[in-house]
Amino acid sequence: MGNTPFWPESASNWAASVDGLYIFLVVVSLVMCTLIFGAVAFLSAKYRRKPGVQPVAIEGSHLLEITWSVLPMFFFFAFFLGGALVYFHERTPPQGATEVYVVAKQWMWKLEHPEGQREINTLHVPLGQDVKLIMTSMDTIHSFYVPAFRIKQDVLPGRYSILWFRATQAGTYHLFCAEYCGTQHSGMIGSVIVQPPAEYQTWLNGGSSSIPLAQTGEKAFAELGCVTCHRSDSQGRGPMLTGIYGKPVVLEDGRSVMVDENYLRESILDPGAKIVAGYKPVMPTFQGIISEEQLAALVAYVKSLTPPAGAPGSAVAQSATPAKSDK
Repeated sequence: MGNTPFWPESASNWAASVDGLYIFLVVVSLVMCTLIFGAVAFLSAKYRRKPGVQPVAIEGSHLLEITWSVLPMFFFFAFFLGGALVYFHERTPPQGATEVYVVAKQWMWKLEHPEGQREINTLHVPLGQDVKLIMTSMDTIHSFYVPAFRIKQDVLPGRYSILWFRATQAGTYHLFCAEYCGTQHSGMIGSVIVQPPAEYQTWLNGGSSSIPLAQTGEKAFAELGCVTCHRSDSQGRGPMLTGIYGKPVVLEDGRSVMVDENYLRESILDPGAKIVAGYKPVMPTFQGIISEEQLAALVAYVKSLTPPAGAPGSAVAQSATPAKSDK
């Protein structure tokens, strides 16, 4: 224990806000405990039973009761607001963040960068740049936890969990699974290596040649026959996908949903779940046919499809185009 630091390293943009909220909670708790136990000890001594002294009835005080009810309420609201602000900020990635796809499985972390670099139990990230993690699990619930970054997010099967951070200090930091996931849970560990931008770029360009993730997705898109329905001229049986990411689409039931990673994932694995208005549910499911890595590549490819400069976005137009397919 002599070598155990009192406080973990602070190496991300979240460290100060998370630590501040934690210290606030601890200080308020200590103060309240001191006041409560101090009052109990003082009143127990002052009003203890004494020989020859008759007890006197004490009437309640409305002012006292209101005070000890209202005053703690403000602290509880402060706890809630502080936690909510940190939570929502953590899960709202900024535009232009570097994206890394993470697949958890018993018992390892598999990571893939947009440039095509793949890693197992190791994550390289650039110093001072925003990094967005798009995570899913192949089996059970895992939890991506980097103590030095003050980030922890459950990774669930069947959907994407989103988390982002900005490393503020170069170095190597521990990566853990913080959710019991089976007999070798304790061995599901890894490292996050933070490098200066130039060094990170050298790492990206080194090693074996890698195919960019979007390019891999484009190849899978063609091999799976998706191009026959999702054409670029809006005449296909499915919606045109150019520029669809990050925009709302109107469904056949009148709802409007935002096209994000989870929408694209669901559209590939369960195409009948959310059918775009004007299209028929004829798209087959790819559940059990493609791997998580292929799915990530397809999602990355669709996200890379941007309309030419000056061209209108396709998402809204697609929802009103009378065609024949669903996704």
